Amino acid sequence: MTDPNAQFPSGQQPQFPGGMPPGGMPPGPGYGGVGGTYFVRTFDQEQGPYDIGTLAQMASARQLKPEDGVRSSTGQQYQPASSLPGVFSDKEWMTALLLSVFLGGLGIDRFYLGYTGLGVAKLVTLGGCGIWALIDLVLIAMRNVPDVDGRALR
Repeated sequence: MTDPNAQFPSGQQPQFPGGMPPGGMPPGPGYGGVGGTYFVRTFDQEQGPYDIGTLAQMASARQLKPEDGVRSSTGQQYQPASSLPGVFSDKEWMTALLLSVFLGGLGIDRFYLGYTGLGVAKLVTLGGCGIWALIDLVLIAMRNVPDVDGRALR
C-alpha cells in the first residue's frame, strides 16, 4: 500500500485513476510539487506565496477574484486566477445567472451547477411557486452559490 503523503519524484505529476484528479480538472503546471506556489497581485501589491489549496479557499471566501493576477513562483508573467485548475469552477457565473433568470422556475440553474436533487425538487414544485426561483436568482446574482464541488463560479 502506498503512502498518500509521500512526495512525488522531482518533475513527475501524481497519477490518478483515469488520468484525472477527483475534481475532474486536468493537473496543471505545478500541480502536486514542483512550482506549486503562486503569488497574487492586487492593487499593485504582490502577496504570497500560496499553494493551490489556499488559493481555492481564498476564492471560496471571495478574497480572490477570477480576474486577479497570479504568477507562479518560477515565472514572471501574470495570468488570471481563473486559469489555474482547481481554484475556480468550470461553470460561468453569467451563464448561471441567465439560466436562473429565464429558466429558474424549472430548476435548470441548479442542474447547471451540479445540484441534481435540488434541480428535480425545484422542477417538481415549479420553483417553489416562484419564491424559490426568486431566492436563487438573488443568491446567484450576489455570487453566493458555488458549484457542486464548493468552488466559486468564474
